[in-house]
Amino acid sequence: MIGAIIGDIAGSRFEFNNTSDYDFEMFTPACGFTDDTICTVGVADAILRKETYMDSVHRWCRRYPNPMGAYGSSFASWVRSGNPQPYGSFGNGAAMRVAPIAWAFDDEAEVVREAEASAAISHNHPEGLKGAAAVALGILRLRQQSAPVEEIADGVMNAYYGADWEKHLVPEGLFDVTCQGCVPLAFHILKCATDFEDAVRKAVAYGGDSDTLGAIVGSLAEGRWRIPAAIVEKALTYLPDEMKDVVKQFDETFR
Repeated sequence: MIGAIIGDIAGSRFEFNNTSDYDFEMFTPACGFTDDTICTVGVADAILRKETYMDSVHRWCRRYPNPMGAYGSSFASWVRSGNPQPYGSFGNGAAMRVAPIAWAFDDEAEVVREAEASAAISHNHPEGLKGAAAVALGILRLRQQSAPVEEIADGVMNAYYGADWEKHLVPEGLFDVTCQGCVPLAFHILKCATDFEDAVRKAVAYGGDSDTLGAIVGSLAEGRWRIPAAIVEKALTYLPDEMKDVVKQFDETFR
């Protein structure tokens, strides 16, 4: 799950001020964690506590009501609600928070079920469920299988988005917050990458919704490549202690 957090933090300062510079400084004082990290930690904590995704994500988001970049308007209403209900979203929030599930469970069918359950608390549109399932299944296969990245990416994406999934990618710099836009693009960037850092840099430099694209690509890349220790250590300095504790406990339990 740390891969998603790293991608989120690296892309955070460019969300509304995109860069096309691949060699951008990955961590600066202008960076921070966004709703992507909060929700990812919420999913991880739900698994650790054996709590519902709804209760955990809602609690964590209410604990951090004003994250860098803010919550989307509909999700912000969900956070403020005393009785939050799914609202038919197909936003990329369903895909950016799903990474912990792919590390906590080892069976493909179970991973897909849990991924859809984590999305359905808010993003219960079929495209939201599909985006979460595709990312979780991709991470699982990347960490379990030795097949080439391209083969795994094509296998997942052909199943969920069709054989022509790379023919209609979101153009560089276009701010697309949908699962159907971000998830295929994330898998395409993964196919073009050579290691973890390269994947995150390519994602952030692509532009658009840079923090969430970085989070999704980072979560996928972690499944295949080792993350340099220095990058992990630096990313953790941006998190409050209670988030670090969840990350540490999750890593000790499932890695």
